[in-house]
Amino acid sequence: MPERKPRADALRNRETVLAAADRLFATCASPEDVTMADIAAAAGVGKGTLFRGFGDRTGLIRALYESRLEPIRHAVAEGPHPLGPTTPPAERVPALLDALLCFKLDHRHLSLALEGTGSDSPYRAAHYDWWHGTLRDVLEQLPGLTDAGFTAHALLAAVRADLVDHLTDREHVTRERLRRDLAGYTARVLAGD
Repeated sequence: MPERKPRADALRNRETVLAAADRLFATCASPEDVTMADIAAAAGVGKGTLFRGFGDRTGLIRALYESRLEPIRHAVAEGPHPLGPTTPPAERVPALLDALLCFKLDHRHLSLALEGTGSDSPYRAAHYDWWHGTLRDVLEQLPGLTDAGFTAHALLAAVRADLVDHLTDREHVTRERLRRDLAGYTARVLAGD
């Protein structure tokens, strides 16, 4: 039996819900403050629509995160220099980390909400697996690096949403300095210092 395509109104509802959730997370004091009832009201749909479409709050946050991450995934898989697959590994690793850092800065509210869902370890999330696998595969192409898997984990720890939030909000580190510091740290790791 062929797979049924979603109805046009279901697709519209999904986009409306994702946009409403994005607005609410972006303007809240804390991601925990946003409830499914808040999102349903902002989107003009019933809570049942949310639960049928996303399962639960964490599922909705994941869907929103993935929809915002998709352009970066596409650039990494098929795009040009510096994220694309033809970029030399020594250039691509810092570019990947910078793209992830910028994504988390631009979508901090969403990244914090996803990493703070508490339903599971952030290291078991699909997006983390994808970033880790991508980074590990690129690191494995570098001569002299002995443990690409651990190095990928260590580099990804530097761009955790809670750390980015702490550095920008509590220590008042600017975006430019954070990017510069990450690039310097990455260069030292890749050089074996």
